[in-house]
Amino acid sequence: MQSLNEEALKLEKHPGDAETVRSIRRIIHTLKGDAAACGYRELSESAHELEDALAVETASSHRGLADVAFAAADIFGSMLRSYRRRAKLPSVEALRKMIRDLGENSTNKKRMDKKKAAKVPASKAEWTEYEKLEVQNALNQGKPVYHVKAQFDPRCAMPVAARQLLLNSLGAVGQVVGVRPETDSTESTERLELLLVSALSVEKVTAKCRIPMVLGRASVELIKGKVPKRAASAKRSKEPSGISIESITEDAPTSAAEEYEGREKLHLGAVAENILRVDAERIDNVLNLVGELIIGKSMLQQAFQELIKHSPKESMRGRLADAMAFQSRVLNDLQRSVMKIRMVPVEQLFRRFPRMVRDVAKQCGKEVDLVMSGQDTDLDKSLLDAIAEPLTHLVRNAVAHGIEDAAERARVGKPARGTIRLDAYHQGNHVIVEISDDGSGVDSQKVKAKALENKIVSAEEAERLSEADILGLVFRPGFSTADEITEIAGRGVGLDVVQSVLHRLKGTVEIETHPGQGTTFRLKLPLTLAIIKALLFRVEQRLYAIPLNTVAEIARARESDLHRVDNYEVLQLRNQVLPLVRLGRPSAQATQQAAKIFVLVITLGERKLGLIVEALEGEEELVIKALDDQTVSTDLVSGASILGDGRVVLILNLAAIVERHTNSRPGEPGRVASGMLLSHADRSRIAQTVSEIQP
Repeated sequence: MQSLNEEALKLEKHPGDAETVRSIRRIIHTLKGDAAACGYRELSESAHELEDALAVETASSHRGLADVAFAAADIFGSMLRSYRRRAKLPSVEALRKMIRDLGENSTNKKRMDKKKAAKVPASKAEWTEYEKLEVQNALNQGKPVYHVKAQFDPRCAMPVAARQLLLNSLGAVGQVVGVRPETDSTESTERLELLLVSALSVEKVTAKCRIPMVLGRASVELIKGKVPKRAASAKRSKEPSGISIESITEDAPTSAAEEYEGREKLHLGAVAENILRVDAERIDNVLNLVGELIIGKSMLQQAFQELIKHSPKESMRGRLADAMAFQSRVLNDLQRSVMKIRMVPVEQLFRRFPRMVRDVAKQCGKEVDLVMSGQDTDLDKSLLDAIAEPLTHLVRNAVAHGIEDAAERARVGKPARGTIRLDAYHQGNHVIVEISDDGSGVDSQKVKAKALENKIVSAEEAERLSEADILGLVFRPGFSTADEITEIAGRGVGLDVVQSVLHRLKGTVEIETHPGQGTTFRLKLPLTLAIIKALLFRVEQRLYAIPLNTVAEIARARESDLHRVDNYEVLQLRNQVLPLVRLGRPSAQATQQAAKIFVLVITLGERKLGLIVEALEGEEELVIKALDDQTVSTDLVSGASILGDGRVVLILNLAAIVERHTNSRPGEPGRVASGMLLSHADRSRIAQTVSEIQP
């Protein structure tokens, strides 16, 4: 189905290309056979009708062939979804009408060809140079080579499946070096001819061809002698008694690609043995066990530290330290190996967008090219599935809002066709996915005006917003800059979904725009959600953690260094004003101006914020355990973990903290800091829950 979309896109760019038409015909032929083998009768019949129409020579020059292919891909996809859900099948009448228009009288023409073929004796199969070489080599080595001619039973409902059954049967006793008609041929599958290299006798090979209700009759004849490099065509007889050397006629030399494809078919079984399909749940179970091992490693390290304190002269200390270091290296390798199993290339997600960009551009009356790179970048399968919807929103918006129409682009000196780029690459422990366009860019003043019009911000708040804050308004629920509501855009649904999904995945989204040149949306995602490096700290004598990669630096300051601007606490750090968030009530000691505090400078996208904490506990590798809404009701906590000594540490949701701080009003100082993050009762309930659940 995906290949059908891709080939249709090629055909739309290069109308009438014979090779692309043949490729589409092969895809439809395969789809027809697969659907029949699965019992999807209606899908198989529809594909068969389209295949018949494509067999007509005039079909390749038909202007609407690409549209027929797109319509077929859509309807076939809908039929597959209906089969899976056991729902009512969609109507295929519209597709059948397009097929009838595509190939007038194609069915009658094929019937006429069949009648003519019945009167004219069937011509002998012509074999390629590569196939002749394979036969020659086998004969030189003294191996028997057979010419097998099979006639399928007229009562066989699925000749494509019958063909595969015969190939499997003969492939088990020898090497099939030639097949006519070929797999991707649209010729009749009522008859099949093969060249088989096998050590079995003629009788045993014939026995392998006896498949009731599949084959009507079959003949197996031994090829004698050696095959010359260039053999002359033999005179055709009415009933050839056997296949002679000359019957392997001279043919045009095959290309290197065709020879490679032939060798691939011969060794397909060996390749398949190296591929193992494993249920994702089993991989998750292994990952959970690795997480438990990491907790066990922390417990062992904690016990070792206590042993050193109590017995600093212990003679076994060195050997124990070496053993623990070796265990740590092996465990880290095991963790990376398991994570690689879950990784899949983003190409699996990117490949759906060329067709979507084409459809949206056509609806908007625009000309847009999609350029993709970084498809080999690996990402956790669960993350890849989660960002599919946000990425779809961003790509659709890039076409609908970003790219101008052809007239406007011509007016400002741009090419009539716009360009959207999709890119993915690794950056440290993150994967970056970028969606960029060469459109008009985001007008920050228009964004501010729309936000005021829709009462998303007040006039007083709008005056204080920076350029980055104004661009961030596009992620607010209900925001849209579209002047009219269409099927594509204008309802204000989409970008708020992008931000909420990224926050849930502990990622960020940022905008980079240049008026008149284009816009880039940059999604930053962690490589995995299961295990993180974290920085531990204390607030009100309770333990919390944040991902270490979000901490830009740790600063020391005094209470006297803090200032208030519009009722917000800020710190001047190297000639830069840093907004602060206090994660708890100031202690009695902290109210003293000389009291020292720690400020964790965190970065989320282009935002910088300082978290005021009481004390630091160090770095730790944490296994994240998710918490449901019944366990913790606040969105400021994204998960929890267990330390080596059995203590429970809560992992803060920095995106929610930054959003809470950004949305707080000057008259309501520190909505994040309006008390403890969690009450003592909440923490006790979480500790009990975390100790019972799996990572």
